[in-house]
Amino acid sequence: MSKPPERKNGAEAEPRKARPFACKREAPEKIMKEYTKDELNAIYEVRRQKLFDFMKENGITAVFFEDTEERRDVAVRYFTGHPSDAIFIAAANGQCALVPWDENLAKEMSVGVKILPYNKYERRNTKAVAEVLKSFKLKETRLKLDIPPVTPYPLFLQYVDALEGWDVLCREHSVHEFVVNMRSTKDEYEIECTKEACRVGDWIISEIERGIRENWLHKEMDVALLIESELRKCGCERTGFDTLAAGPSRSFAIHAFPGYTNADWPAQGLSILDFGVVYKGYTSDTTLTVAKGPLNEKQEELLALVQKAAEQALPLYAPGMPIKKASQAADLVFSKAKKVMPHTLGHGIGLEIHEFPRVSPKQPDELLFKPGMIVTLEPGLYDPELGGVRLENDVLITETGNEVITHSKIIRI
Repeated sequence: MSKPPERKNGAEAEPRKARPFACKREAPEKIMKEYTKDELNAIYEVRRQKLFDFMKENGITAVFFEDTEERRDVAVRYFTGHPSDAIFIAAANGQCALVPWDENLAKEMSVGVKILPYNKYERRNTKAVAEVLKSFKLKETRLKLDIPPVTPYPLFLQYVDALEGWDVLCREHSVHEFVVNMRSTKDEYEIECTKEACRVGDWIISEIERGIRENWLHKEMDVALLIESELRKCGCERTGFDTLAAGPSRSFAIHAFPGYTNADWPAQGLSILDFGVVYKGYTSDTTLTVAKGPLNEKQEELLALVQKAAEQALPLYAPGMPIKKASQAADLVFSKAKKVMPHTLGHGIGLEIHEFPRVSPKQPDELLFKPGMIVTLEPGLYDPELGGVRLENDVLITETGNEVITHSKIIRI
C-alpha cells in the first residue's frame, strides 16, 4: 500500500497534478429562452384544465397525485412545477391544492397553485387528502375520488376510512392513466426543456470524443464523472439515470452492472456509454458506442447492423404511423442476419426516463406516433464474446415527420 505524500509546513511535498479532464473548453451558454412567471402560469393552467375537463367528462369528482419516497409520481411536477415530495389534490370544478413536505421550496418552484403546509395535517397523507377535499366544500350527490393505482391495499383501506361519504376508486383506466397518456405529447415548454437537455448532452458527447482522441479519458469512472461535472456547469439538475459506461469486457450487458467501474474505457473492442442529462425536470437519453480497432469481422457486422437498423427505422418515426412498424423494421434488419435485439426499439422520455409509449412490435395497430412525442430510437446487439453495440438518439415527432434532437454516434478510433 503506497504511503501518502509527506507534508512540509502544512503543504504537500509535491503538488498534486490536476486530473487530465479538468482543463477543457468552457461550457456553452444556454440558448433556451427564459419563461416569465406569467408565461409559465399559462402553460400550467392549460395542463390543469385538460385534467379538469377529463374528470368532468368521466364523472370523477376529485383526484390526487402523490410524490413521496414510497410512491413517486412526476405528475405532481407536471401540474404544479414543484419538483418532489408533495401531494397534488384536484377537483373537477377547478379547485386544487399542493401539500408539500418543503413549503419554502414549493413557494419558490410551484406555479399558480395554492400551497398548504404538510405540517397542518400531522404529516399524514390520508389526513391531508381528507381535510383538503373537505375544504373544497363539494356539493355533488355522489363523490368519487380516484387515488393512485399503485396504492397498497392496506393504505387504500385507510383512505376509505378517512373519506366517509366518498367512493374511493383505486383502479386501472383511471385519471392517472389519462395523465400518463397526456404527458406523452409535449407542449412547447416541455419540448424546449428537452431540447436544452439534448443540447447539453451533445456538448458532453463532443467533449468525450475529444477526450478519447486526445487521450485524456482512460477509465469508465473518468467518463462518468466528466458527465456529472459538465452537466452541472451547463445548468442541468442531474443525470437522467445512473450513467452506464462499459468497456469491452462488460458491454455485452444491456445495462451494465455496476454502471461504471475503474476499468479501461474505451479499450480495444466495443465500449458502450449510455447517459442522460436533466434540464428543468426533462431528460435526454443517448447511447454511443466506441469501436477501438483492430476489430474482427463479427464485431464489424454488429456495428453495421445496428447502424442499418437505426437508418431503416427512423423514417417510420412519423405522425400517423403505427408505432409497431418502426420496431418491426429494425427487427427485420436483425432477423435477416439471424440476430435478435433483446429489448424494445425505444420509449418516450420526459419528466421520466421511461415514459409512454414503448416502441415495440407488441403495440396495437391503432397506437400511432403523434406530433409532440419525444421518443428514443436505440437499436442494439450484444454478445458475451464480441461485446455490445447500441446507438441511441432522441426523436421529436413533428407535424410533417421527425426531428432528431440528439447527435449520438458510433465513434471509431
